[in-house]
Parts: sequence; C-alpha cells; structure tokens
Amino acid sequence: MSSVRVLVGTRKGAFVLTADGKREQWEVAGPHFGGWEVYHVNGSPADPDRLYASQSTDWFGQLIQRSDDGGRSWAPVGNEFVYEGVPGTHQWYDGTPQPWKFTRVWHLAPSWEDPDALYAGVEDAALFSSTDGGTTWSELAGLREHGSGPAWQPGAGGLCLHTILADPTDPARLLVAISAAGVFRSDDAGASWQPANKGLHSDYVPEPEAEVGHCVHKLAIHPSRPDVVFMQKHWDVMRSDDAGRTWHEVSGNLPTDFGFAIDVHAHEPETVYVVPITSDAEHYPPDGRLRVYRSRTGGGEWEPLTRGLPQANCYVNVLRDAMAVDALDPGGIYFGTTGGQVYASADSGDQWMPIVRDLPPVLSVEVQTLP
Repeated sequence: MSSVRVLVGTRKGAFVLTADGKREQWEVAGPHFGGWEVYHVNGSPADPDRLYASQSTDWFGQLIQRSDDGGRSWAPVGNEFVYEGVPGTHQWYDGTPQPWKFTRVWHLAPSWEDPDALYAGVEDAALFSSTDGGTTWSELAGLREHGSGPAWQPGAGGLCLHTILADPTDPARLLVAISAAGVFRSDDAGASWQPANKGLHSDYVPEPEAEVGHCVHKLAIHPSRPDVVFMQKHWDVMRSDDAGRTWHEVSGNLPTDFGFAIDVHAHEPETVYVVPITSDAEHYPPDGRLRVYRSRTGGGEWEPLTRGLPQANCYVNVLRDAMAVDALDPGGIYFGTTGGQVYASADSGDQWMPIVRDLPPVLSVEVQTLP
C-alpha cells in the first residue's frame, strides 16, 4: 500500500509526518533544526529520499539543508547566493531607490526529473538554480535585469520570489510570482523573461492594470495540464488558460476573495481549493469559521468544506505555501495554520481531521506520495 510523507516548515523547526495509505494514524518526527525558522521544506519528485529545507535565523542567517534518507538525517549544503549582473536598485515602499540585497530563501522547487537539480526563489526577488544538489547556486539574472526591475516594490512580507512553477512537459518554460511585482514567464529556461499579468486589476496601485506591480500571493497548476494556471491574488482568485499570458477572475461566490493558499486536486484538474481570509488587514477566516472552499468547475462556483474544521472562535491564518495535495485516490488535501495545526482530508476535502496540533506557526506544507 502506498504511504504519504507530509513535510512541514514552521517558525521553530521542521516536522515530518508519515502515514499509510489510509491516512488515519500519523507518526510525527521533529523538530528538525529546532529554533530555526524553516520557510520551506520540499521533496524531489525524482527521488523520494531527497529532501531540501530552507532555514534561517537573525543570528546565523540563511542555510540550505539536504536529506538523502527521507528526513531522518540532514546536512548543510551550499549557502552562497550571490547576485549577478548589474547591481542596480528596486523601489522601497515609499518609492525611493533601494539596493538589491539577498535576505533569505523563500521557496525551493526541485526538478521533476533530476534529484540534484532545483530552483530557489529568494528575497530580494531573484531566482537561483543548482545542478549539484544545492552545493552551488547560480542566479538566473535575466529576471532581475528585466527592464521593469527598478520599479519593483516589496509586498508586506518583503520583495520575495515565493512561487516557482516548472512545466513538466517543457523544461524551458518557467513561471514565477513575486510579491509585489507580479508574474513573470520564461520560455528559454530562465535566460529571458516577460511579465505575465495581462488581465490583472489592482485598485491599490497607481495604475490598476499596469504591466507589473500586482501582489500575487500564490500560483498552482495540474502537472497534466500546465497551460491552465490558478492564482490567489491580493484580492481576486484568477485563472489563465494560456500559461499566464492572460488572466480572468474566477472568485465567483466566495465569501471573500482575499487569501494566500491555492492548490489543484491531483486527479481532477478542474478541482481547485482556496482558504478565504477576511481581508488584507484581518488575516483570519470570515466570522471566525475555518473553511476550505472547493470548486469542481475550475473556479466561479465554490462550496464550503467544514466537516472537522472549527466553526467558531477560530482566528488562525493559512499562509501561501501551507497547502498541498497527495497523489492517492481518493485524493488527500493538507494545510497548516499559524495556530500550529495541520489538517488533512483523505476524501478530497469532504471531511477533515487535525493530524497534529500545537506546532509552532506553520509556514509551509508539502506532501510526498510514496510507493
């Protein structure tokens, strides 16, 4: 019987949760790197034993860790993230020039085919790649050197490159999302980039339909249909049917279209999940009721999923990297909260259960489906 491994990054370490295919009884291992902020833990689709973690502290800075045994042991690997190309500047919150500065690694995206190859999205807004298991890193400087770069401004969490989507059918195609510059697309393996924000509208920027400057919170695709991309934006749930060239809104009947996390069912490319948050000022569920919303129509029509989730006095948040799906049938959906709970559904969202409670605030959740 297949099993699952849930990789959880928190503000005070990483945890590895495992269960068999029934997903009823869970074993919890951790904390790994106790006391460190672990922004993202992710596993290689090409090798279930290969894991990567991004950890940082104000005192020791940024570090990448690698496991070759499914998370039982870890070793630090390369930590040299050097900006290449013309130094230049971007804009600060008030519009004044700010020098580019490496701060931390927000997101790790291992290759579909090679366990030693992966991308890293960092703050300030740069994309790095490694072909030797994270030992050395090179910037794909064409992104930061895009002509719009000097106008990029940080979102509330910083000028972070937080989402990396590699097309499993075309390795040369990449989509990245930057808060708060928007989406950028490359069709030549990251050598050159173009904005991919046509159709986005943001009332909070001077030019609501500008080519860049939109605060995109998260992107998601289904591996079998990479031209269809779903987006949770700072207000608005969006959809693209042409790999990000154009977008249209699919918020439909959601109680609020603000949120951070979004994901797609492993076997149903038109089934999408979001977690609505009250507003950009009130980062908690509407009415204190934790509800995942599911659309089986690719957006537009949404249904609340509540069974097993707290429906009163719940004021947690679900961050952008804190939702994931497994590849079992029926599909499993997982998400973590800033209250330290990790919830799971083994029936595509109809019913939920907490598989662990009282962790530090959850920053990321990823899932591996194991043989």
